[in-house]
Amino acid sequence: MAKGPKDLFQKCRDYRDSDDARAQGFYPYFRAIEEPHGNYVICNGERKIMIGSNNYLGLAQDERVVEAACEATRRYGVGCTGSRLLNGTIKLHVELEEALAAFLEQEACILYSTGFFANQGALIALTEDDDAILCDRENHASIIDGCQFAPAKLIPFRHNSASSLEMRLKRLPDEAGRLVIMDGVFSMSGDIADLPEIIPVAKRHGATVYVDEAHSLGVLGRQGRGTVDHFGVKDSVDIVMGTFSKSLGSMGGFIAGDGRMVEYLKHRSRCLIFTAALPPSVAGAVKKSLELMQEETWRIDQLWKNTRKMHEGFRSIGFNIGETKTPIVPILIGSEAKAFIFTQRLFEEGVFATPAIYPAVRYGEAIVRTSFMATHTDEDLDRVLEIFEKLARELGTFDDPAYANPGRRKNIFDFRLSDASGEGDVRANGGVVAPEESGLCAAVSR
Repeated sequence: MAKGPKDLFQKCRDYRDSDDARAQGFYPYFRAIEEPHGNYVICNGERKIMIGSNNYLGLAQDERVVEAACEATRRYGVGCTGSRLLNGTIKLHVELEEALAAFLEQEACILYSTGFFANQGALIALTEDDDAILCDRENHASIIDGCQFAPAKLIPFRHNSASSLEMRLKRLPDEAGRLVIMDGVFSMSGDIADLPEIIPVAKRHGATVYVDEAHSLGVLGRQGRGTVDHFGVKDSVDIVMGTFSKSLGSMGGFIAGDGRMVEYLKHRSRCLIFTAALPPSVAGAVKKSLELMQEETWRIDQLWKNTRKMHEGFRSIGFNIGETKTPIVPILIGSEAKAFIFTQRLFEEGVFATPAIYPAVRYGEAIVRTSFMATHTDEDLDRVLEIFEKLARELGTFDDPAYANPGRRKNIFDFRLSDASGEGDVRANGGVVAPEESGLCAAVSR
């Protein structure tokens, strides 16, 4: 007997991971924040120290930024009601693009409504089916998705490895166009792209270099210009991408670089011409944040003071925080279930953080992803360290195989704690498909 068409919603009815987590009392996502106050938030009427935000410079709730958003709304309304190509361009968009291009010392800049769209839109528009995109294995999901949607062939290379990149470049046909793309600061590990080693390899093989500055804008470089400026390699980087949802405290993204490249994207990037323009409030807020970031350099200085304190503090307790060199501090927990429990206990103790599990990190090496801000006080940070140390003892964190037997990934993500083994699995971005029971992934936004 012939079968009928597949029920597309059956997988939705079968999905139980989030239900299981809620039933056991440690579902960590979609927590409603009632009042945001930068370094702390109010949830369920209780104050929590916020260490799960990318608001690195503390500008998201700055009164001057809020007023700039309000003023832009009063002047232009709540939305642009169309795409940039048609009726959605306002003078504020043009002013922000000019300000960003000048700040980054690039010829031109184009705004996108999200950072995800910026990566996707540029990669799809700039490559063709006989090209190759060489992508660091630990790049953000927006880059991975952009590469997969682009017509070019996706070729991953080992994380931050110039030798792995060169091996792959050598295998390409001589006539193939090639683009090398990487995060400036990697969103899970917090380490910095090794641009001084990677760029010469890319250029030796005629590749275009593309750097995503989402987590480095406002953190590295002169006045927060990013990783490219930090290493002094502006003349060797062809495309700079960035977002407004981190240090600049709002939302949206941009592509900056050669003027002709930007002009091409304005007329060929589907993620730009077939979506509504960035709202006036956002453009106004970002423009003000960009000004404040350059004027109030104490913010970056304080951010790095807090970053050094937390690196030293976590390591002294005994936590493995990997190779981070930035305000992103991944706290290795190990078992995916334990990471969820640890996060819930943090919340109960007054600390707001989120876990990251496979495929955002390696299987069996789940983390609590923390990130720190210029506006955190010493009192905030001391309290966070105190709570982490207490919970590590209570929950036996350092007895987990990730600490006791590192390198053997035996844990799996399953709230029922089955005996299945994920040993040997690597991050899905590297080409391994996630097991079916790993349906609940870390929420990492662009």
